[in-house]
Amino acid sequence: MIAYVALLRGVNVGGITIRSADLGELFRSLGFGGVRTVLASGNVVFESEEADAAALKARIEKALRERFGYDAWIVLVTREKLAEVVAAFPFDAEREGWHPYVLFASDAARLRELVETAPTLDPDEEIVAGGDGVLYWQLNISVGSTNTKLAKLTAKPRFKPTTTNRNLRTLTKLL
Repeated sequence: MIAYVALLRGVNVGGITIRSADLGELFRSLGFGGVRTVLASGNVVFESEEADAAALKARIEKALRERFGYDAWIVLVTREKLAEVVAAFPFDAEREGWHPYVLFASDAARLRELVETAPTLDPDEEIVAGGDGVLYWQLNISVGSTNTKLAKLTAKPRFKPTTTNRNLRTLTKLL
């Protein structure tokens, strides 16, 4: 069995409400084992024998669309990969007045585009660094997570189907 983590984008925000119990039930109905939802923001830990992550992602997104009636997008990572991502966080995760985030991307071109914004960001507001399939992002709490240049960029429609971000503390809970 392979341990996976599904990170759903846009759940329980913007009018898309999915109860954790219903989300867990859906994953169990797909035949996955060890299903556990974490927090109410679209995080599901589960196990599957399926090694084809792209096919698995497509199957989960289709099931979410059919069951909950919204245009579902997920980023799917193995638990092993998530542990590597968390361990590689390049900034001081405990920096006073700052929040540590990891932005996951399932499209390498979109990730490169986001990494290329680094020199244009105000380092007093936010800092970023590229990683393996992710963008590490730390932002000043006083600016707010939706008001930074990067946040406004990732809100654009072209990023919606391929990116999602999580606070480093949430990722630690997922592990």
